[in-house]
Amino acid sequence: MADRFNGFSPLAPAFFEQLAVNNTKAWFENHRDEYQELLLEPLKLLVSELADTMLALDPALITLPAVDKTISRIYRDTRFSHNKSPYKTCLWITFKRYSPDWKTAPCFFFEITADSYRYGMGFYSASRQTMDNLRRLIETKPARFRATVAWLAQQDAFELAGDCYKRPLNAALPPDLQAWHCRKNIYLVCNREVDGLLFSKGLSDELAKGFRQLQPLYELFWQMVQQGG
Repeated sequence: MADRFNGFSPLAPAFFEQLAVNNTKAWFENHRDEYQELLLEPLKLLVSELADTMLALDPALITLPAVDKTISRIYRDTRFSHNKSPYKTCLWITFKRYSPDWKTAPCFFFEITADSYRYGMGFYSASRQTMDNLRRLIETKPARFRATVAWLAQQDAFELAGDCYKRPLNAALPPDLQAWHCRKNIYLVCNREVDGLLFSKGLSDELAKGFRQLQPLYELFWQMVQQGG
């Protein structure tokens, strides 16, 4: 195995396509070596390549290149899912602080599927209290909030995402603040179709650059988590 990340193999997306058609234990065990070579080992290398960048952003982030630390399992937990197929047809990495309830805290992520990849930062499932704290900040200190997010208007990679309430919670807010205020959950994401960057060592540089751009919002989100009620 190489000791540096040089991109994913062009065969990696096809592995997900084949797995989707042959999502059985027998098929996967016969192709386990391909999973490890095409996906697991490159993901480990990518985590290692990004480790210094992530620790510079937040020294408390977990950067161990291992499954269940930064890398998702390929095995699907079918106990509470309508989808009973045993394997996931996507994989991801997350850089997060240790927490018994990490889903309610902000983290950085990268995900790869058969036909796309994406990366960004935000919550898997922000608590209502965290989102209320963010809404309070938007309402009481709009200038401070606008200054924190102003850089987003100068770029075209990341977009604001997350489910919204059907009706505004504060109809008096202008549209730029409303887009944030109405969220039930929130994250910033760059969505890309499979392209040459995915297969090059430049991917790690692109992720590092994007994660550094997101640092001010990451720090703001942590403030909202720690603020309490």
